[in-house]
This record gives sequence, structure tokens and C-alpha cells, in this order.
Amino acid sequence: MFHPAYEAELPDGHRFPMRKYGRLAETLRARGLVPDGFVMPEPADAALLSGAHDPAYVAAVLAAQVPRAIERAIGLPVTESVAARSRASAGGTLRAARLALGHGLAGSTAGGSHHARRDGGAGFCVFNDVAVAALALRREGAIGRALIIDLDVHQGDGTADCLAREPELFTLSIHCERNYPHDKVPGDLDIGLPDGLGDAEYRAVLEAHLPGLVQNFAPDLIFYNAGVDPHRDDRLGRLDLTDDGLRARDRYVVGLARSQGVPLCAVIGGGYGSDIDALAARHAFVFEAMAALA
Repeated sequence: MFHPAYEAELPDGHRFPMRKYGRLAETLRARGLVPDGFVMPEPADAALLSGAHDPAYVAAVLAAQVPRAIERAIGLPVTESVAARSRASAGGTLRAARLALGHGLAGSTAGGSHHARRDGGAGFCVFNDVAVAALALRREGAIGRALIIDLDVHQGDGTADCLAREPELFTLSIHCERNYPHDKVPGDLDIGLPDGLGDAEYRAVLEAHLPGLVQNFAPDLIFYNAGVDPHRDDRLGRLDLTDDGLRARDRYVVGLARSQGVPLCAVIGGGYGSDIDALAARHAFVFEAMAALA
């Protein structure tokens, strides 16, 4: 799943690595992982977005008239280009989820905007694409239960907020405890990790929690936020995973979904730094895992 709008225009020198989205798409093409080309999603409209977000906030974003305080919390200028990117990202996650339900595995080269809460965005996140998609699929009866496995290094506060009243949409966040956001929103299961946790210890946490959760909750669909910011070189990380550790993590999660017969929709989540090629290569791991295990 890719849309040219995934890569919004930002002021020169902005610290958010927006170029990684287009570079990821180029990487996947070069590695032969999209032989039939990308599916281009329909951007989400106001009605779809308002299923997860306050309609007044949605209207403000689409008009590029977000209050300055919320814009500061987001950390991006909410221009027409950023609004278009956010609509395309939400639409991409929903389309990928539909494809996963039909084919078993699918992913978007954007998404994972898990800090966006119902009333406003934060932490480089404008609309919560996973919440938008999960709620839309449940409203239309396409799913009864969904499990959100969020392995971004930051706690999924926005997803927990958007889905707080939805017991059939289970939010799991495994994150670095002493990292952003400081005002965490409790989800259904939050596992805060200590700074500096490495590959083996991280894998042990996954093995201790994920199989039982998938078996006992029995979801119709898994949304997997495969953020690569747990990497030891990530500018906003604080954990100590290597490339091999991230690659093994993604294969483990995708393999678990396949072994349990649960469709999985992957989104790429966070990953921060100035080396765009390295970021794109790490974000490609989850697509490699899906291709290998399809």
C-alpha cells in the first residue's frame, strides 16, 4: 500500500524524517517485494475520520486551521499537504486491513500514528489510522474483534484513548517506559520496558505475552505497529535492538499470526534519524517477513 501523499512537504531542516516513506517504497520495489505494484488507497474522508476523532478536530485539520497549541503538540505544521498525508495514511491502513482480511497479510508503507487521541493529535501523529480502520471495520460488521499489537518504542496512548470504550478492540503496547509520552493513557495491556533492553530480553517479553494473548482473545484481525524506533541507533529510542533483533521480531509476530490463522495488517510506525536509507531498510523488515511467510 502506497500513496504519493504519504510524503508531505515540510519546511527545510524539519526534524521529522518525512523522506523515509518514499524511500521505503523505492526499497520495496528494488527488492522485488511488490512485483505487481502498489495498491493506491482512497484517502479517508471526514465521515470516516470522525468515527475515531472529534468531528470539530477533523474539520480543523482538513481546513488546515488547527489551533496553534494542538499544532505544537503534533510537532508538524498542519498544512494542506500534511492534512492530505494524514487522510491518505488513514485510508491506506483501512485498505490494507481489508486486503489482509481477504488474503491473510497486507501492509501499508505508512501508518502507525498512535499518539493521535480522539480530540487532537500529538507526537507527529495527526489522525490515528489504526483506530479509524478498526472502528470502521467493526461498524460495518467486517470484524467482531481486533487485536492491536503495538511494538513502537513509545506507548500507544492515542490508540488507547480512541478505543477506550471498545472492549472488542484490544490494545497491547510494549514500549520503553521512560520514553514519550509522559502522560500515558492506559490501554488493555501495557508493558513498559527498561532503558537499554537488548534483542534476547526483548524477544523473551514477546514470547511470554503474545502467544497466549492471541489464543485467548481470538481476534478476527491483528493490526501490527512495527515501529523501528526500538533500534539502538534511533534518535528517539532508548532501547538497544539491532537490525537482526528487529528482523527477528517482525518474523516472530507475522509468523505467530500465520500459525494461528489470524489475518494481519502491518503499519510502519516510528523510526527517527538522519540516515533515511537505514530507516527505510529497517521499515522494510516487516514487508520481507510477510513476503517470506505468505
